Amino acid sequence: MKHLKKSLVLLTTTVTLGATGTLDPKNVLASESGIDTTVINEKWGKPTFVYGGGLSEVQIEETAELLGIEVMDNVNSMAVTGEDLANYLNEGAADTSVMISSVLVQKEDAGEGVEVTIQTPDNITEITEEQYTNAAITAGVADADVIVASISRVTGESALTGIYKAFDANGEKLDQDRMEVAQEELETTNAIAQENAADEGFDTTRLDQAIIEIKQELADLKDQVGELATREDIERIINEALANNQLEGYVTQEQFQRLLDLFEKYQQTSAIDSQQVKEQLQDLSKNVQGKISDLVSKAEDSGVIDKIGNFFNEIWQAILNLFN
Repeated sequence: MKHLKKSLVLLTTTVTLGATGTLDPKNVLASESGIDTTVINEKWGKPTFVYGGGLSEVQIEETAELLGIEVMDNVNSMAVTGEDLANYLNEGAADTSVMISSVLVQKEDAGEGVEVTIQTPDNITEITEEQYTNAAITAGVADADVIVASISRVTGESALTGIYKAFDANGEKLDQDRMEVAQEELETTNAIAQENAADEGFDTTRLDQAIIEIKQELADLKDQVGELATREDIERIINEALANNQLEGYVTQEQFQRLLDLFEKYQQTSAIDSQQVKEQLQDLSKNVQGKISDLVSKAEDSGVIDKIGNFFNEIWQAILNLFN
């Protein structure tokens, strides 16, 4: 299975922002998006390019360039609109003009898992790759490569709706309840991450891992006892996942309540019994744990460097004191 394949090609892009905050694709170094648009999947056909309905024709072309689409005939193209958001999420129609973030989606073989790459991280300001992936798995997205991009700074929520539309356009309708819960998951985890962003010890990657563990534990409990978790069970599972990921001191009671409400709804969906979800969560967990390990290693290396610097600073100060 693929794991961090796209991480190797991601962020080789140099982004230059103008005074308006709009990304000029001419200032982006050529990079591979990770999806070969010259290859036709025998089940899906061409990769699917779903662009924000608020983009102009010129901006659509710029976005396609960011996603590595060289020839538009190589992809199926369509807009994601406020009506789509209402359709997939059972909400009131949003303002299409503000839907900017876009996706390129290609179906992969069974067992390949879900891979989400943010091609323009400077312009997707809030949602992380892991948050997209986690929510997409909840919604029923499986075995797909997804590249997300935006020509200007946006929060990035509409990209998830774009993924749903890509699947729908290729004859794979996702479950309505799961899409709604996935949207709530994305909004809840993102809100908690944003509210704790100023806390130096808070790590969004650890929150992503905690969300995975909660889903896994709820599924395991259902397998073991043959019924859904009680509210008390869910509280315990959330507390354990937060503790496992060193987050118990950061999540407030109000944030905890939002997680509790979310996972009460989550376990009511078919995701709780899905073997496919279990397998894809395992893959995602490996990727997230790898990122956590990298962060820990960097922190340890930084600590060693600081100690060495302090050591030589103390020696220098001692030398200066000898001559004072």
